[in-house]
Amino acid sequence: MARRDKLIQPNGQPAFGLFSDGVEQINYLDYDLRTAMDRKRSGLAKRFGFNQFQFVSLLSDELIIGIAIVDLKLVSNAFVYLYQPATKRFEEFSFLQPLARHTRIDPRPNSGVAEFRKGNNLLRIQASRTPGVRKLEVSLPGKLSIDATIDESTSYNPLAVCTRAGYTDWVFTQKSAAQVCHGRVQWHDQRFDLQQLRALAAVDWTGGYMRRETFWNWGSLSCQLRDGRRLGFNLAAGVNETGFTENALWLDGRLIKVDMVDFRFDRYQPNHSWAMRSADGIIDLHFTPHGRRQDKTNALVIASNFSQYFGQYHGEIRLPGEVIHLEGEWGLAEDHFAKW
Repeated sequence: MARRDKLIQPNGQPAFGLFSDGVEQINYLDYDLRTAMDRKRSGLAKRFGFNQFQFVSLLSDELIIGIAIVDLKLVSNAFVYLYQPATKRFEEFSFLQPLARHTRIDPRPNSGVAEFRKGNNLLRIQASRTPGVRKLEVSLPGKLSIDATIDESTSYNPLAVCTRAGYTDWVFTQKSAAQVCHGRVQWHDQRFDLQQLRALAAVDWTGGYMRRETFWNWGSLSCQLRDGRRLGFNLAAGVNETGFTENALWLDGRLIKVDMVDFRFDRYQPNHSWAMRSADGIIDLHFTPHGRRQDKTNALVIASNFSQYFGQYHGEIRLPGEVIHLEGEWGLAEDHFAKW
């Protein structure tokens, strides 16, 4: 199915399934939101029940960057972290805004703006269908500046999927990985050119009426193989597996769907390796963490136990006629519990 203009149909229900070119507008206010006993919810409940976030990673052998903007209506937060494998230098910047002040995420995954401001600090992601780019701006005066562009004009085949979440709700997510990017990063006194680093980007745009308590495990990779091809993947379990999955890999921009993925790891041994294997046999990987960005928040109404790891992947990706061997390519993995 090609791109949809709107996710919510005239009958007030979302269109479930996979959308090969994404969805133009996540018109969530048109959703016929009801309780489990079929009572209609108010317009206020619609507005405050819809959670959104956008996450971008920039990965290379020399520098790893993770950036997120999250709007939970009662609160918003944003973070950016950087890790330099050669020196093991790590730094994280994290911000909160009560009632999502100065936070904006347009419900248009391919043509909208996600923005977070606090004081002089700015994180901004702007997508445009013409010419097909996603511009990333981070300004933390005296600490960090990022000005980057992700190319979505060629070989762009995002995985866009909408699935049920519990009895009445739903989640839409759009993912892509191993996208070409260019730009600059100024991290204190260090300056990086993303094109010279051969950095590749991954993008996660997610919004929906999520389960009150939910969790997910996640794996992401964006790398350049030794033969020059770009390889990326998005693997997940726990949130979007009701009829469809968000598991896929990209080889030079070509999307290849992947079946259910089993994540094996010890939550209480953060330095131990993870195993990730898919039911169709395509994925047989191990992930070795080198560090993590962690957050534990328990504010009664809202709670989060979040660990996002950066590390190296080893193992095999088995495709028809080809086996791709990973031998220490850098990527991410995540273990996350959330109460919205």
